[in-house]
Amino acid sequence: MLDTSTKENFLAILKEELIPAMGCTEPIALAYAAAKGREYLSADPERIVAKCSGNIIKNVRCVSIPNSDGMHGIEAAVILGAIGGDASKEMEVLEAATKEHIAQTKDLLSKEACRVDFLDSEIPLHFQIEMWEGQESVLVEVKYSHLNVVRIAKDGKVLLAEEGGVEQENRKPADRSALSLEQIKTFADEVEIKEIKDLFEQQIRCNMDIAYEGISGDYGLGIGRVIRSAYADSTITRMKAYAAAASEARMAGCNMPVIINSGSGNQGIASSVPVIVYARENNVRQEILYRSLAFAGLLTIFQKEFIGKLSAFCGAVSASCAAGAAITYMKGGSIKQIRDTIDNTLANIPGIICDGAKISCAAKIASSVDAAMMAHHLAMEGHAYEAYTGILREEVEETISCVGYIGKIGMRETDKEIVKLMLEK
Repeated sequence: MLDTSTKENFLAILKEELIPAMGCTEPIALAYAAAKGREYLSADPERIVAKCSGNIIKNVRCVSIPNSDGMHGIEAAVILGAIGGDASKEMEVLEAATKEHIAQTKDLLSKEACRVDFLDSEIPLHFQIEMWEGQESVLVEVKYSHLNVVRIAKDGKVLLAEEGGVEQENRKPADRSALSLEQIKTFADEVEIKEIKDLFEQQIRCNMDIAYEGISGDYGLGIGRVIRSAYADSTITRMKAYAAAASEARMAGCNMPVIINSGSGNQGIASSVPVIVYARENNVRQEILYRSLAFAGLLTIFQKEFIGKLSAFCGAVSASCAAGAAITYMKGGSIKQIRDTIDNTLANIPGIICDGAKISCAAKIASSVDAAMMAHHLAMEGHAYEAYTGILREEVEETISCVGYIGKIGMRETDKEIVKLMLEK
């Protein structure tokens, strides 16, 4: 049984990480910082310089920006954020962008009003937006997470610094140190439904709405429809199809919000849509679905704590692994069967690289969901890969930490090479 403070802390973690966002979170983060900077200027900026780490460049380059009439790229995200963004909306900063804002953005793009520079930083999620209007200038710097503004300077005078800044105090993250597989399961078992109902009702509504839009709309390759038509009709086929369709719509610039997880809409989709589809296909009670989504959400966050927000490791693996384990939990699986689901997944697909946000992320989600469900069925049949098979360890938390080490440290040079290749014409 969890003590009250741990339960409250886990609830705080979920509310901190499961938030709505429009579009891919990296261009949205740039737009947010630009909108934040615009608040300190007396008029719209005439000139902007965006200095971005390799992972920011990688994750913005190939995705469409929501509410932008199909624009893409760092320059468009930054200018539209500065011209039409509302920083108070945070990850939905571009919600109120108008046709006039879009036209003004296109005009400034044609005048090359925004320059992008490479920011040589060891922090994967790191960027600076500096803008000028006449003699006025403002600089906004973001590190570690998408909304984490660590510095604001106006005309060279620092208004907010990382140490002791008001924004930093407001964004102090909830303590993750108590997260473990058993603690996550205990929380999912014991949390009062009234404490999580609204959060997961919003997740179900938003993430399934964009899944239906992706299946029926004209986005990317239409992967959801292809999966449904090419494979035998089954629950797993529909889980893969709807999760992939939601991702593809989001990557292609759909304006509908997604409830993200650990800073990523694709992780939010992969950790929830398969679980929701499975529950509906099997007439699972809503209370059990809420508990399973809480389990999946926290397990995704736990895995990402070892990897970081951005890396060369595909986040769809972590999120789909959590979804598969949540389905084992939903089916009444033992703690051993849940562990085995995680081990079976991480014995299979930890090598999927992140080569930037783009419509093909949808295919990686489909493949990862398929692997997680194979892992689930193996576990439910009593089959699991043994410890020290590859990177697997005796304890599942050790395996998760090993995968995290590979993703965060071992693939650091891989990440640099991926960015280098992506920037070649």
